[in-house]
Amino acid sequence: MHIDRRLLIQGGLASMTGLRSPEHSRRTFRTAAAPFKALAFDAFPIFDPRPIDALAEALLPGNGTRLVELWRNRQFEYSWLRTASGQYVDFMKVSEEALVFAGNALRLQLSGETRDQLLRAYLTLGAWPDARPALQGLRSAGVRLALLSNLTPDMLKGSIATSGLDGFFEHVLSTDRAKTYKPSPDAYKLAVDVFGLSKNQILFVAFAGWDVAGAKAFGYPTFWVNRLGLPCEELGSKADAEGKSLADLTAYVRD
Repeated sequence: MHIDRRLLIQGGLASMTGLRSPEHSRRTFRTAAAPFKALAFDAFPIFDPRPIDALAEALLPGNGTRLVELWRNRQFEYSWLRTASGQYVDFMKVSEEALVFAGNALRLQLSGETRDQLLRAYLTLGAWPDARPALQGLRSAGVRLALLSNLTPDMLKGSIATSGLDGFFEHVLSTDRAKTYKPSPDAYKLAVDVFGLSKNQILFVAFAGWDVAGAKAFGYPTFWVNRLGLPCEELGSKADAEGKSLADLTAYVRD
């Protein structure tokens, strides 16, 4: 059976190139009430990666979109392969290796300065427009908040500062702390350890379908911020709830 590799990757974070609003509205749904005491967010329901696409196109007119698509595919493939093989390096190094591969694969001459500009963009990601009001509402409701991401500590801290979201997150957790990547259980366990709560008291908020599946396998209830309107991954589980924005998340948590 032939598997379309590109369609497979589109279900994950690698599909963020050229983000558009879904053509159809996706309703939030809830399967069971749960008294969530904390939320653990992947980085990308909060931070908007689209400026990286725009920067790549500005640096490499006509080739930026292709470069970013292949680069993102390889970023996550490399992180998963390094996890499986026990050859960990942090996500900035993974990103550098993936970018070099993508440039070589497309036969593009990427200068050192071009590579540096694209990599540095991960240190200064801005927030989606709905992030601040959602975080304010959740904090006001007494919900504890954390980031739990494959991005490096410097990527997370820099993007929090760029977005003006200092003080919203009780914990900023890079999986670098565990020397692994999601969907490893050791990565998801970081939030349990720092919050001192049981898994079912922590709602994991995912951007990508594969992250939903990984968090569910670990034992978290999950909410999928499905900004792309993608179908559920065929990995044996579904999110407990789904919406297209962080406003849908706050409505779910408050119900």
